Amino acid sequence: MNNIVLFNYARSTAAYRVRIALNYKAIDARLTDVNLLAGEQQQSDYKSKNAQGLVPALETPQGVLGQSLAIIEWLDESYTEAPSLLPGDAWQRAQIRSLSYAIACDMHPLNNLRVLKYLTEQLGQPEQVKTSWYHHWLAQGFDKIEATLAGGNYCIGDTLTMADICLIPQLFNAHRFEFDLSGYPKIQKIEKHCLSLSCFKAAAPEQ
Repeated sequence: MNNIVLFNYARSTAAYRVRIALNYKAIDARLTDVNLLAGEQQQSDYKSKNAQGLVPALETPQGVLGQSLAIIEWLDESYTEAPSLLPGDAWQRAQIRSLSYAIACDMHPLNNLRVLKYLTEQLGQPEQVKTSWYHHWLAQGFDKIEATLAGGNYCIGDTLTMADICLIPQLFNAHRFEFDLSGYPKIQKIEKHCLSLSCFKAAAPEQ
């Protein structure tokens, strides 16, 4: 498989996840930027590729695939040279998915750009209300995640999984919005370890 293109926005939490997975799997993908702040995701040329009008999207020889977790699972099943991001037996894989979904489906949608812009632009809420909203839902999510973690270097088991790939970008945004993470020692331990790995370093938004 070749000719892989990732439609990407540097600070998109979901795109960040896919960049980590591509790096971990050592997949040579070309990145094409889609400027969310300029509304490029809603332009017809992009929506002709990804009708959802969101990033990321992955263009492959088979077609274009949206939704970061679907992309990560496709990469994991298609590129088997690197260790799996969903390792273990059926129970462990279910645990990995459960934590990944808690972050990507419960936390992230309440804090993404579309929702925050709607709060301030359509509903006329001031910045402090937006920040309070953001912090409330981060706390709701991180409280539950911290309670489920065993305290190791990774979310599930002894190796990198899709759950870690979901957690670290969510923490990047938490830092951006100056959310206090001091009450989450197990989460902080995972963050420190993962950010020392090359696949995370190369995927960081500042890169």
